[in-house]
Amino acid sequence: MSRRVVVTGIGAITPLGATAEDSWRATLEGQNGIGPITSFDTTGFSCRIAGEVKDWDPNALLGRRLARRTDRFAQFAIIAARDAVADAGLEITDDNRAGIGCFIGSGIGGLLVLEQQVNTLRDRGPSRISPFMIPEVIANMAAGLVAIDLGIGGPNIAIVTACATGAHSIGEAAATIKRGAADVMLAGGTEAAIGPIGLAGFCAGRALSTRNDDFEHASRPFDKDRDGFVAAEGAGVFVLESYEHASARGAPIHAEILGYGLSSDAFHITQPPAAGDGAARSMQGALDDAQLDASAVDYINAHGTSTPAGDLAETNAVKQVFNGNGSTAPVSSTKSMMGHLIGAAGSVEAMLCIKAIHDGVIPPTINYETPDPECDLDYVTDGARELPVTCAMSNSFGFGGHNATLIVGAV
Repeated sequence: MSRRVVVTGIGAITPLGATAEDSWRATLEGQNGIGPITSFDTTGFSCRIAGEVKDWDPNALLGRRLARRTDRFAQFAIIAARDAVADAGLEITDDNRAGIGCFIGSGIGGLLVLEQQVNTLRDRGPSRISPFMIPEVIANMAAGLVAIDLGIGGPNIAIVTACATGAHSIGEAAATIKRGAADVMLAGGTEAAIGPIGLAGFCAGRALSTRNDDFEHASRPFDKDRDGFVAAEGAGVFVLESYEHASARGAPIHAEILGYGLSSDAFHITQPPAAGDGAARSMQGALDDAQLDASAVDYINAHGTSTPAGDLAETNAVKQVFNGNGSTAPVSSTKSMMGHLIGAAGSVEAMLCIKAIHDGVIPPTINYETPDPECDLDYVTDGARELPVTCAMSNSFGFGGHNATLIVGAV
């Protein structure tokens, strides 16, 4: 059995907004959510900037007791999931809760709590470690807590594929519905790893931009002078349903999940092959799954992290898939505004694709100032572009060589 899968609810928390709609509007306006890190002292760090979620008050949103016992990444997931369920108008009852599942992953998990507890162990000894430490740290707890919070008892797993996590979670949740294992799935990714040890690790790996004094222009995907990505945090969660289930309850339908592709580079722990072969296989796999030709794609939301190697590899992959001649659908990287949300990137960027379909506007790639002769696609660099979009592709590629591509379409 294979069923059509549609998106009926969207929830998102990003450096640009507390909701999906706020984030979308800020993206269209070319706003920048990146700035100096405010959550800890960054003295001595080579990178001192990030895309932080603003004005986050977990006590007000979750209550003091739950907030005290959950890491920030799981808090984001709970609120985004609640928003997605509300957007979908989904009523969870004793009659349907067993048929509603949850695939919400995180690339890194509860790194903030882990670091706090290591400091407690060092300074105060093992007897002062919180009994909630392990449940706060483990990456599956976002999915677990969302299920507990909403009371849903269907399939529940947490995918961890670094920066491809959100896209893989949506793709696998859609596959779960297609094969009839659930009627409804919550799916997406969440991340909150902007802390001293997380930042230091990325700095040591020379992955981050060091434009600390020019943070508004630090994330510059596909630009010749790009020097690394900007870490960010947030969450994106979808409510997915079979088309029949959504139609039967009169649910709003935002878009359809048309295709899902995945592959492995099998090349290097952090660097992609320059030719982009693994990424190309992921994109082609999504097209094959959707039974579409590349010419059907009206917009590509690129992984586009602003790293020298990554942007080149993705450009070459797009050329491979889209007829090998460099002509393609318009491309943009919204990481230029939000930064890189790691495990949440794929779900948030798929949300932006759906918004582009709904509004007929493609978000821009900001900070593109100096063209790179090797990156020569149409990167939508002069502000948002009004264009009818019926089919959009979203790419996500993670450390370890994990690749995921989603194709969403109008219904």
